[in-house]
Amino acid sequence: MIKRSDFNYFLPEDLIAQHPLARRDESRLLVLDGCTGALQHQVFSDLPDLLAEGDCLVINNTRVIPARLLGQRSDSGTPVEFLLLKRLSDTDWEVIVRPGRRVRPGHHITFIPGVLEASVLQVCDDGNRIVRFEFDGVFEAVLERAGTMPLPPYIREKLEDKERYQTVYAKLDGSAAAPTAGLHFTPELLDHLRAHGVIIAEVTLHVGLGTFRPVKSDNIQDHLMHAEFYDLPQTSVDAILKAKAGGHRVIAVGTTSNRVLEAVASAHHGQLVAGSGWTDIFIYPGYAFKVVDALITNFHLPESTLLMLVSAMAGRETILRAYQEAIDKRYRFFSFGDAMFITRRKDACQSHDT
Repeated sequence: MIKRSDFNYFLPEDLIAQHPLARRDESRLLVLDGCTGALQHQVFSDLPDLLAEGDCLVINNTRVIPARLLGQRSDSGTPVEFLLLKRLSDTDWEVIVRPGRRVRPGHHITFIPGVLEASVLQVCDDGNRIVRFEFDGVFEAVLERAGTMPLPPYIREKLEDKERYQTVYAKLDGSAAAPTAGLHFTPELLDHLRAHGVIIAEVTLHVGLGTFRPVKSDNIQDHLMHAEFYDLPQTSVDAILKAKAGGHRVIAVGTTSNRVLEAVASAHHGQLVAGSGWTDIFIYPGYAFKVVDALITNFHLPESTLLMLVSAMAGRETILRAYQEAIDKRYRFFSFGDAMFITRRKDACQSHDT
């Protein structure tokens, strides 16, 4: 049994970043050697110094959609919030509904009269709803008009520039939340990395809000992840295999890129195969990484699946020591916060530290 409480830590509320820095790559970067536990304090713009020619950096090119919709029940006027999770067809979506107890099959919801409305079709086992939208025009264009960016609940300040919740390389619509490790990159930094001989490969994982749902099971192995859509193109497979063949590292930008690579490899006996589909892979201590050698990531919430993933890479105790160091040095946490560069500990470094 791996206990949820083993991944808890205390974070002072004033360390939760409420807004992005003026310049993306000026965030701090805590560098962690997953084998020795050694720490270095740097800034994100130092990243080229941490990568070598021939290394492959894997980025997630998903783009956040305005997935939060505020409407009302047509019969009673009761306020209703939808958070879009998964597109099932041209008109049907799986959504989180708040307050769920007041929205049942057969209810009709109005967001913009005559422009965007929805009917509730069914309640899922986990409490989500399947809904059918009625809209005038192209759904994506209607969503831009009716929806808002679904910022995490711990961000209480208004985001003045919604593009700051997008990576500079975002291009494929579909996420309900940003792959936040990528928020630190600038076009200039990416150009610098390419000039340095770093290979940049793209994957897609449309981030669902289910990724951020709290783990409620005392035994984390009982937790069920929400499936998310991914795409791994052949060009990226070729780039990653070229790096591996040359003895170079594969560095995932964010837990989302990490999950794409490890999900595909886990499904194909350790091999990378181009393709697309849905993954609900849950990585926690004890997982044997098959592709990723290092990870760029933000600091994650206590008892979250994301904290469990980084603990699998460097060891739970090592990660929690690094988090305490970050707290002591007053790093900024969560989506708009600072970043970590974690090198994966090798088999020879494995110990009782799970």
